[in-house]
Amino acid sequence: MSSQNVFTLINPQNGNLAFKILPFDDNSHFDHLQRNNYYSLIWVTKGKGKVKADFAEHHFEENSLLAFSPYQPFMLCVNESIEGIAIHFHPDFYCIHMHQKEVSCNGVLFNNIYQPPYVQVTEQAEQTFKMVIEQMKAEIQNAELAQYELLISYLKIFLITASRLKTEQLEEMKSVPDSKEPLILQNLKDAIELNFKTKHSAGNYADLLNISPKALAKLSKNYFNKTLTDLISERIIIEAKRELYLTNKTVKEIAYELGYDDEHYFSRFFKTNADVSPQMYRETVGFGKMDT
Repeated sequence: MSSQNVFTLINPQNGNLAFKILPFDDNSHFDHLQRNNYYSLIWVTKGKGKVKADFAEHHFEENSLLAFSPYQPFMLCVNESIEGIAIHFHPDFYCIHMHQKEVSCNGVLFNNIYQPPYVQVTEQAEQTFKMVIEQMKAEIQNAELAQYELLISYLKIFLITASRLKTEQLEEMKSVPDSKEPLILQNLKDAIELNFKTKHSAGNYADLLNISPKALAKLSKNYFNKTLTDLISERIIIEAKRELYLTNKTVKEIAYELGYDDEHYFSRFFKTNADVSPQMYRETVGFGKMDT
């Protein structure tokens, strides 16, 4: 891929990637395990294959938009050549946690532990994405007043369009006979959301829902393609990342709030799941310095 087709903005303060548009015509960028300190949106316009992300594998078709958070492990395995365009952006350029009210993509497009990490792109969304990407390219090439602000506005349009699309597709799936999640799994999601800071074992949730651990484990694997332990771990890690980025709390304070008395044990747990230490995550992903 010719470098002149790649559009990159570098953060002048630290020399890190701020924003990048990367067209691709093969899988060489994604055929090995990725753990990046930025968000990635990968729009596969041609070809199909498998995506390995976190603890699960999913098949994706042509015209899929894949979305990954900082340090979320992923790789693409393809059986036919893929083409498309990737958009990478660092949290210092645009943080979805801070702007949740504006774009509502956190928990839908990104950090959705119960659904595959992609959305099928419709014809209508395709037109919007193409138009927005062309505007982004033009803006990167012509550094004018308020360049970042305008690029962020285009990025918001992209994210909102993709989030609406995913929400619509999830609603459609719910209305298809036989695709409905059993009520016990809705209760499991609620239970994890309410208790992940204090209850860390699969057995805790089996007790809460009055079901045998074996039966609950089987349901989780069948419907979410992940073990119950993986789901709980992912939820804890998402919260830890949010706290590391948005607050100035120490790692010890964050560990304690997430139910870990031993800061070192928590740091090892974080590193096992995120491949970096909590401190390294804060240093490379950035630090939002929100008022706390």
